[in-house]
Amino acid sequence: MDSNKDEALRCIEMAEKYIKERNKEKAQKFLEKAERLYPTQKAKDLLLHVEILASRVETEQPRKRNMQPKTEETTKKPEYTTEQVEGVKRIRSCKDYYEILQISKDATDSEIKKSYRRIALQMHPDKNKAPGADEAFKAVGNAVAVLTDPEKRKQYDLYGNEEDRPQRSHNYNTYSRGFEADVNAEELFNMFFGSGFTGSNVYVRRGGRWQRQTTGSQQEHRHREQQNSFSAFIQLLPIIIAILLSMASSFFISDPAYSLQANSKYPIMRRTQNMQIPYYVKENFHSEYQGSVKRLEMSVEEDYVTGLRHQCYREKTYRDSMIWKARNFGDRDLYQNAQNLKMPSCDKLQDLQRTHG
Repeated sequence: MDSNKDEALRCIEMAEKYIKERNKEKAQKFLEKAERLYPTQKAKDLLLHVEILASRVETEQPRKRNMQPKTEETTKKPEYTTEQVEGVKRIRSCKDYYEILQISKDATDSEIKKSYRRIALQMHPDKNKAPGADEAFKAVGNAVAVLTDPEKRKQYDLYGNEEDRPQRSHNYNTYSRGFEADVNAEELFNMFFGSGFTGSNVYVRRGGRWQRQTTGSQQEHRHREQQNSFSAFIQLLPIIIAILLSMASSFFISDPAYSLQANSKYPIMRRTQNMQIPYYVKENFHSEYQGSVKRLEMSVEEDYVTGLRHQCYREKTYRDSMIWKARNFGDRDLYQNAQNLKMPSCDKLQDLQRTHG
């Protein structure tokens, strides 16, 4: 399964390369292969993003090829569907952010983001040409920005539905007063789906309205690359500092008093009195260790349980991915095997919880 995961990651890297080259077919091919090998959320999000790439290519290419005036027939032909118009109308009639995202007020963070991904793709102005789609897209972005921020969500729940309740004579932006997103709707969209479209459309706010502008010059592209490189360095800086500190501290900090795994340095096995968890100490433990054995064993048990929780999480994640794969391919045998996968770490954790509360 690890080899499948590595191959799937390689396919995702190739897909990202073709996304930047605006090659929808090859990007989709590698993403679908990655999903077959090892399903991941990143591959799913990129597949959704490819849809936006396809819609942009379809709208931009005819515009470049056909510079002649539009005929009466083409001007009358609508560029949007009835379903898209209804989607914009639905958001226009919403009273609050929860209604916009079609979620309950006790929805979890993951439920909010999942709903946003679905609705944002429907309202994105590159895909939805219905009147008011750009404002609906902005409203959806405001909704997810506020509801995924714990402090803003708390304030919105306290004051948003009364102080900022919309009036029927105004549009649906009325109730967003005081609860605007810190970034624009397109930036939020790229945060969720990833950006990689050179020359793609972005939206800026001018005169109180969100307007489309096209970027793509080599100078701007180089400038964005420099900014991205600097941002990546800033993000890695804490990790680099932590590594340097750990290397420096290794010269001053003594070895830990125990290990959960037997090795040449820790060959002597002991068990905690409470949970009977095995741990290993040095041969000179009795003469060298001056601390409280009781507190030491509490640390042993805490580390052991924490390790079991991490292992249990990995086992559940693997089983869920196999179940999703079986459902996606309609494979009953694979689904049954996935349901019967053993999760030894989860079983041990449950036994400890039953025995010791």
